[in-house]
Amino acid sequence: MRTAVTLLFAALLLAACDRGGPDAGKEAATTQLSPEITADDIARHVQVLASDGFEGRAPASEGEKKTLAYLTAQFEAMGLAPGNGTSYLQEVPLVAITADPKTARARFAKGDDVRDLAYLDEMMIWTKRVRESVDVANSDVVFVGYGINAPEYGWNDYADVDVHGKTVLMFVNDPGFATGDPALFNGKAMTYYGRWTYKYEEAARQGAAAAIIIHETEPAAYPWDVVSGSWSGAQFDLERKDGNADRVAIEGWVQESIARELLAKAGLTLEEAHRAALERGFKAQPLGLTFAAHVDNAIAHSRSHNVAAILRGSERPDEAILYMAHWDHLGRGPADASGDDIYNGALDNATGVAGLLEIAQKFAAAPERPQRSVLFLAVTAEEQGLLGSAYYAAHPLIPPEKTVAAINMDGLNILGPMDDITVIGWGQNSLQDMLAEAAAAQGRTIAAEPTPEHGYFYRSDHFSLAKIGIPVLYTDSGVMSREHGRNWALEQREKYITEAYHKPADEYSPDWDLRGAVDDLELFYAVGARLANSDIWPEWAPDSEFRAARVASRGADGGN
Repeated sequence: MRTAVTLLFAALLLAACDRGGPDAGKEAATTQLSPEITADDIARHVQVLASDGFEGRAPASEGEKKTLAYLTAQFEAMGLAPGNGTSYLQEVPLVAITADPKTARARFAKGDDVRDLAYLDEMMIWTKRVRESVDVANSDVVFVGYGINAPEYGWNDYADVDVHGKTVLMFVNDPGFATGDPALFNGKAMTYYGRWTYKYEEAARQGAAAAIIIHETEPAAYPWDVVSGSWSGAQFDLERKDGNADRVAIEGWVQESIARELLAKAGLTLEEAHRAALERGFKAQPLGLTFAAHVDNAIAHSRSHNVAAILRGSERPDEAILYMAHWDHLGRGPADASGDDIYNGALDNATGVAGLLEIAQKFAAAPERPQRSVLFLAVTAEEQGLLGSAYYAAHPLIPPEKTVAAINMDGLNILGPMDDITVIGWGQNSLQDMLAEAAAAQGRTIAAEPTPEHGYFYRSDHFSLAKIGIPVLYTDSGVMSREHGRNWALEQREKYITEAYHKPADEYSPDWDLRGAVDDLELFYAVGARLANSDIWPEWAPDSEFRAARVASRGADGGN
């Protein structure tokens, strides 16, 4: 009977959302949920949030209005208090910069030998500078290996070279990934130095005019169409007083085949460039090429919002456990072969938001309030560079020194029950031990991520909170499928990355098996409930790069 009722509710909800209007999300949130975590309720949330009526949940869009209405109505119905004073919303000031694809131009030249690149197909360029047009003209191109300056690893690709006003060309990821040597950086596990975000930031610190990354699918961890889909359309950033004048003028990617052409003009093969970049003491190499680019932009200043609700603790309400998930996705973008231009973001990350709501519902329905407070935070603009969580980290609703831990959900398990659960950021802190105990109670084990080279620890919102010292827990679905085995689970994960990640194909499917998602959410609830009803303060590992920030906020021993 419950299944039939749930399906009826889902049909009514989807109809309400598809009718549109800013109140559609609120209208869709009025039905009763189970107080327990259930697959039916997860599916119901996802079907609403990932419906076409929400238009891909882009920040500062009609889809955002519907999403905010849905989330606030859900939290209100649970009886949770607003998390930001008297409001459930935390305003996040954004600027959207949309490059005109018709006029975006990029050109490499060696004397009279000119190579114009096709936007979307061969290159993606944009600017973070808040200007209506940006140009780079006749900028000398310098190959800077991996574009890394990491004193703690004794590595500096910018040593003895001045790249002021020049264009730097570099590989994605880091030397540890390329060699697999555990003594080099972190071996196959990506460090922050391997992330594209770092590479553009370091190029700016070095004074470059433009920074171009060579796309290769394996070290990037996604195919080219993820690049073209993610960096076309509006690019959001936080409002800053200098209008991002400190960023390089042009940021971008080029296809691997284009990089081969360009390096060949300089007398290099891609393989030779790789070998040179892996040598300790690598010296940046001028390529004898020039780069020119032009971007026209539409500038739109806007306000997006984080959504926060709180369950006040009964004994130590000033201390809080934080659950988080990002509500946004990519909105509308280039259409796929079927003509679909809505990037629904069902798995990424309507499932995580559904999990946030389910855990909140279970806490709210408990017979007694926890001793510590529990804050539920749905952040915006994750897809644009973790902007909502970065804003929260700079303007926290709970002081970092009073935030016990954060548990982040970015993509739930849709593949059914697993014998394991994957820890992203293995060995970072003692939350991993608590997760292992909770998993054992389910007859499960925890495991290190199978692809640490993809750098997932640096690619979701918990990273913003780790940087200010808050111990974080972030997991992925396990890979030991109870019913289909490890190889099947890995194949399914790869299929999603290839066929649906950041594409219109990321839509809800009734074929999803959400039993595994329920198992994982019960683990997150167990860890959070244990913290909320104790005086435990999780600890960063002694060698964690985030321990120092915790020590700075909580005292010499990190508050433990």
